[in-house]
Amino acid sequence: MDEPTAPADPLPHVVEHYESYDEAGRLTRGQGRLEGLRTRRLLQQWLPPAPAVVVDVGGAAGAYAVPLAEQGYEVHLLDPVPRHLRQARDASAAAASPLASVTAADARSLPLTDRCADAVLLLGPLYHLTARPDRLLALREARRVLRPGGLVVAAAISRWGSASDAVHRARLRDDFVAEEVLHDVATGEHRHVEHRRDWFTAAYLHRPEDLAAEVADAGFSVDGPVAVEGLAAWAPDVDAVLDDPVAGERLLALLATTEREPSLLGAGSHLLVAGRLA
Repeated sequence: MDEPTAPADPLPHVVEHYESYDEAGRLTRGQGRLEGLRTRRLLQQWLPPAPAVVVDVGGAAGAYAVPLAEQGYEVHLLDPVPRHLRQARDASAAAASPLASVTAADARSLPLTDRCADAVLLLGPLYHLTARPDRLLALREARRVLRPGGLVVAAAISRWGSASDAVHRARLRDDFVAEEVLHDVATGEHRHVEHRRDWFTAAYLHRPEDLAAEVADAGFSVDGPVAVEGLAAWAPDVDAVLDDPVAGERLLALLATTEREPSLLGAGSHLLVAGRLA
């Protein structure tokens, strides 16, 4: 009997995607801007006070790492994408407080010593590791490098993220999109499709309870998950709301109030969960 074929490693497709995609710019506008603001506020709640050592795995161009360094944290950024590493080094060089290091690395095998960090951020790797054993490996690597009492903060894309996007952007007229969205919802597997450059690369879309279970299975005490965009997912002209100081704060306060409501966890694109070591 033939052995079952192991799933292909998604990393080459992921690197190829981000070499031509403006991830740094994504977090400065629209829903990406909201995602960034909410993520920073949640990090403020969860992270230990500075100075502390933070390892940002999959940190891309440094959207979270550089501000944390400027707040007094010792931040080490790791990422597998050459473009991201160049951008992170440039951002670090221009910052008032530079990053402690910027290193090429895979989340499943961190070039770090045991118990060297107070917090590890996984704000991207879990949704690009499409096989559960690989996600658990990344989480266990985070556990390995954390000191006792250390914290991991992990992000995931919601199981219904691509479906919500297709509905709100009126993409279901496209036969390919309609078929792939149904596959995403049924399996959580968002497939890389070579001939569709307008389609997100290989990813896994989590149910909220599955994200919490994976973090727990890696040996952490779990807080969350919480919805990042929540009720504001796909809100029209979210930039105009955030540009208004009063309306923007009201929106962020509403999202903080409803971020743990179970019936709303899958409404937005992203989920965050925190895990702590004993």
